[in-house]
Amino acid sequence: MFQKGDYIEQVSIDCVILGFHNKQLKVLLPKLKALNIWTLPGGFIRQTDSLEEAALRILADRTAIRDIYLEQFMVFGSLERSSPKLMKSLEEIHKESIAEAGLVEADFAWLQRRFISIGYYALVDIHKVVPLCSELDETCEWYDINELPPLAFDHADIVTKAIEHIRLMLNHKLIGFNLLPETFTMKEVQDLYETILDRPFRRNNFQKMILDLDILERLEKKFTGAANKAPFLYRFKKMS
Repeated sequence: MFQKGDYIEQVSIDCVILGFHNKQLKVLLPKLKALNIWTLPGGFIRQTDSLEEAALRILADRTAIRDIYLEQFMVFGSLERSSPKLMKSLEEIHKESIAEAGLVEADFAWLQRRFISIGYYALVDIHKVVPLCSELDETCEWYDINELPPLAFDHADIVTKAIEHIRLMLNHKLIGFNLLPETFTMKEVQDLYETILDRPFRRNNFQKMILDLDILERLEKKFTGAANKAPFLYRFKKMS
């Protein structure tokens, strides 16, 4: 049951959960029941939580996994980021769900106050995620970042800022590899880089750039039965 005293006031967390599939970078978005609007998975910080613990709890509630690469990237505090009209619509449409969650009028007033949001992005192997809905959601599905549905509040801006940060950090921290499965081909790595950075690479130059990092271990070939030459599989080297 929700008890507002258990949470830090007027501070929330919004998570941009990203996966990669079929040369598309995708974001996990819940759709609100009875409303043609989507939101980022989010939640509040318990008095007993660290920020990372709160973010990991929110992510586990949406993905059913806990081993997630997580990065805090920005704080959002615009005066225009709240939407009293949307919150009023939620209150009217979801009276039953709100009551089942143990919320009373004073609790909903607490939720309607201005919130500063701490933005996190999470990079996941999309095949390991089980998208989960909350009581207020109609669906929770993956969307191409280039074809986003209408997002509530400032969530479209949060997604944009997350992608900008990932592009800046891609080579510096090699974070993109968290979007790949445990083993992968060099072409899959190149497809990932080209998708995130939105530009092509010459195959030989790209392969040399990645191999020169000396972070990958080459495995057996990936035989597909096709007539073309089978590519090698790679994985991250185990650090001693």
